[in-house]
Amino acid sequence: MVAKLILEPAGRGCWDEPLHITVQGLAPKQQVTLRASLRDEKGALFRAHARYRADATGELDLARAPALGGSFAGLEPMGLIWAMKPDKPFGRLVKRDVQTPFVVELEVLDGHEPDAGRLLARALHERHFLPPGVRRVPVREGRVRATLFLPPGEGPFPGIIDLFGSGGGLCEYRASLLAGHGFAVLALAYFRFEDLPEYLSDMRLEYFEEAVDFMLQHPKVKGPNVGLLGFSKGGDLCLSMASFLKGITATVLINACVANTIAPLHYKDMIIPDLGNELSKQKITESGLLNLVDIWKNPLEEHNHRSLIPLEKAQGPFLFIVGLDDHNWKSEFYAYIASERLQAHGKNKPQIIFYPETGHCIDPPYFPPSTASVHAILGEAVFYGGEPRAHSRAQEDAWQQIQIFFQKYLNGKKSVQHSKI
Repeated sequence: MVAKLILEPAGRGCWDEPLHITVQGLAPKQQVTLRASLRDEKGALFRAHARYRADATGELDLARAPALGGSFAGLEPMGLIWAMKPDKPFGRLVKRDVQTPFVVELEVLDGHEPDAGRLLARALHERHFLPPGVRRVPVREGRVRATLFLPPGEGPFPGIIDLFGSGGGLCEYRASLLAGHGFAVLALAYFRFEDLPEYLSDMRLEYFEEAVDFMLQHPKVKGPNVGLLGFSKGGDLCLSMASFLKGITATVLINACVANTIAPLHYKDMIIPDLGNELSKQKITESGLLNLVDIWKNPLEEHNHRSLIPLEKAQGPFLFIVGLDDHNWKSEFYAYIASERLQAHGKNKPQIIFYPETGHCIDPPYFPPSTASVHAILGEAVFYGGEPRAHSRAQEDAWQQIQIFFQKYLNGKKSVQHSKI
């Protein structure tokens, strides 16, 4: 018999969609090695492998068969994707151009690596970031520099503004994938893009207010409010938006601070100073990575109170997604501060989901967990934390929780599904 790799969905699918991998035509109990690889837009190679044994009928179903070793072990149907590691140290897999897919090459080899023999089967699978029917619309309205992703259909759709962190630029992959689940999502740049400032130095909330107004005036966006999704520095910006701007009803923060960070924030005649840091407290890991978690000043100390964001002024609920092994921010500490502050002002406490052994960069599902990478601004390798298997499961669960939260508060759809973690 000739071995055959069967992929479902065949040929192509969305990045956040599970891939069912089966090998047929093997000998009963045959030992094989499966390999997966892809290259990012800059040509960097990411790859993973795992050792398996076929069943008594000569079939291997990754949904039922545990890996016997390799890049991971145990029952991990998507392990060949999330366990990919870069050939070059400290590389992080990100999608820069959502209009093109990542092409994953899958191979089946006879025997177990490192002694695996001849190639038995091979297949390519395109992992797309623009779900079917999703429209990508560049936005250059007034000062706003962004990309709007609209789901298929007439709409209007619940609207979300998506902000990334201190690396800057315009990151679209989270927004494009989220649009495939029925949301109109604006991926918003705020520095290091086109004619925006090159550095985080003079932040003005009016810029973000303009983005909110753009969304609420758009005929495809369901008003009268929008949601916010922010990661890292983008998270504390979302907190400030929710606290001071009108038209915001639900906010999700992924590993974010409850104080304004990195640069002062201006709004009308108000200034929120940045929290400040003490670079002397940065540490170097045994691998030579920067650990920044201790450099940030404590927002609860009296002389830092002015940097705290008055989130009790917000009109809608919060969801805090917290990696308990985040080595960039003290995200757990900040989430507790937010909860205590809201309750002290008679507000409902936020929803907080804690993910054990999970680091800083919580991406959509199946992105290889980034425990460390070279920071775009610092130019040095930064330690982000996390254990790959636990972090991968957290990404999968958090993606579902984000959608459930926004469906509930932007679309009025309730769900009984709770976090599995």
